[in-house]
Amino acid sequence: MHPSNKPTKADLLASADRTISDVIGPHLRVLFVGINPGLYSGWTGHHFARPGNRFWPTLYAAGFTPRLFHPSEERELLDYGCGVTNFVNRATATAAELTPEELVAGGARLEQSVATYQPQSIAVLGITAYRTAFGRPKARLGRQSEPISDAPVWVLPNPSGLNAHYTPASLAEVFREFRAELDALSP
Repeated sequence: MHPSNKPTKADLLASADRTISDVIGPHLRVLFVGINPGLYSGWTGHHFARPGNRFWPTLYAAGFTPRLFHPSEERELLDYGCGVTNFVNRATATAAELTPEELVAGGARLEQSVATYQPQSIAVLGITAYRTAFGRPKARLGRQSEPISDAPVWVLPNPSGLNAHYTPASLAEVFREFRAELDALSP
């Protein structure tokens, strides 16, 4: 990291292709699946680390966490039954730099992770990545008809600040609705 705790342009460019470890454990309540880390996340080594990314505020607003977590506290998600992975672990400036083949391989990797760790549910954060990874071009947001290793799958909006279709409030509402569906499924 840069001494000022803020990356320079050179720092970010040097972060390309760095990988970030999954935050995962057995039998989670939900495994959140991002597309891939951005350069800022590659620089920090933490998921959804770019200032302005709405993942952490949305989890808090939707009740998945009891307070707003900083990306460096990501491992604490496990204490609340949540985990984070990505289709592709390679950091890029934009998800558009990923090839369809990388996303398909990421879908296969996700299937392996789900079979190994057996989360109760999966939340994919991005409809286009889901469609590509699983060859489902007509998939829509919400619960999907096809589970992964018996775990039900929801596709939710991507929390990136670049996703202008959702305000922070509307994004939090979608995640709250998802959490309510999970609560209804729990015995």
